[in-house]
Amino acid sequence: MGKGVNDTTQSGLLALSGVRHETESVVFLALGLLREFGLSVAFSFPESCCFECCIKCLGGVPYASLVATILCFSGVALFCGCGHVALAGTVAILEQHFSTNTTDHALFSEVIQLMQYVIYGIASFFFLYGIILLAEGFYTTSAVKELHGEFKASACGRCISGMFVFLTYVLGVAWLGVFGFSAVPVFMFYNIWSTCEVIKSPQTNGTAAVEQICVDIRQYAIIPWDAFPGKICGSALENICNTNEFYMSYHLFIVACAGAGATVIALLIYMMATTYNYAVLKFKSREDCCTKF
Repeated sequence: MGKGVNDTTQSGLLALSGVRHETESVVFLALGLLREFGLSVAFSFPESCCFECCIKCLGGVPYASLVATILCFSGVALFCGCGHVALAGTVAILEQHFSTNTTDHALFSEVIQLMQYVIYGIASFFFLYGIILLAEGFYTTSAVKELHGEFKASACGRCISGMFVFLTYVLGVAWLGVFGFSAVPVFMFYNIWSTCEVIKSPQTNGTAAVEQICVDIRQYAIIPWDAFPGKICGSALENICNTNEFYMSYHLFIVACAGAGATVIALLIYMMATTYNYAVLKFKSREDCCTKF
């Protein structure tokens, strides 16, 4: 009798399977006919399911790291691009007006060329580092908010987060020095520009005192004291300020300094975000975190 029941059950299942396959075939055939006649069928899904999925995805976005990445990319691009062109313009101004002897500014030209290569390295490094920090922000934000089920932050993950915190602090301090160093050429060009404005002023323009107003570039230790001419005065200095090289270099150094400042702000945001995420990961890895939170 049991054997008869099993045979009946299997026969019923086979019949249901056949009906299901036939139903699917009919549905696909009907959809094909509708498409042939230019008709479309819309399937509706619950809006709440889509809304909850979107909210969950948006909750896993590290907005602080995203803002810091955009700011870091913009700042580094401005600093590297404008700084590279401004350095080349500075060398051209020095060679044409302040140091006619090549041996006098040979060391300075080599330093400028080395700095341009360093700029290439800085741009490449921060492009990769920004992407890595953004990816680490996605990882830690998802782990902190427990978006994917149970909390599963491993010891290796916490160690990597701590390494990024330390490295970001070091880079932040280093970029403070870069920001201060980038203000030096701005100060130098501002002094030359302000001296030219004094020459152009109505009180001194056209008088003998104009030729006594000078700028000695040797005082900035760019070229040696025996470099010739080293000092430019009067109308010759005014002509330098009217050149495109001086105008472009001055403003590009200002933009490069602003880019360095934006990078410092971006690294500060990175430091706050990575430190917070690391602290929460470290705390929630403890077994008694729920009782001492």
